Amino acid sequence: MTNMKIHAFKICTLLFFAFSIAGYSQNVKLLNIDQLNERIKNGKDSTYVVNFWATWCAPCIKELPHFEKVGAEYKSEKLAVLLVSVDFKSKLNSAVIPFVKRKNMKSEVFLLNESSPQEYIDRIDKNWSGSIPATLFIKGDKRKFVETEFTYEQLLTEYKKL
Repeated sequence: MTNMKIHAFKICTLLFFAFSIAGYSQNVKLLNIDQLNERIKNGKDSTYVVNFWATWCAPCIKELPHFEKVGAEYKSEKLAVLLVSVDFKSKLNSAVIPFVKRKNMKSEVFLLNESSPQEYIDRIDKNWSGSIPATLFIKGDKRKFVETEFTYEQLLTEYKKL
């Protein structure tokens, strides 16, 4: 009888975990470059800070809290921080969603849904070498692309320049 209860408990726990992950996955959406451009185009009155990062990139992980902080502090100025993971699509459930959940990230998080890195790199910025972290700043017709890791102060300075 006790084995039966333990078994039932394990099944309930497993189901709870599976559903909580599935429910949470709503917060990390797949996004291709056309959808990203559409998202930015539809918010012409906003400033966008689009950070390209990955769960395996130490400098990316180090700077993510700065993007979260800037996004929260300047939300009233119509700032939209979009965090775009370049992890493999197959890592959505095993790496990206657990990472976002563990870090309690509040910004909009996407997983880039593109198959050809060179193609999407060129579409983001012709001068992008492909290294990350990389950040695209957009306000109206102004665009600035920066391939570097930011401190909070550097990120704030770049945002304020737009």
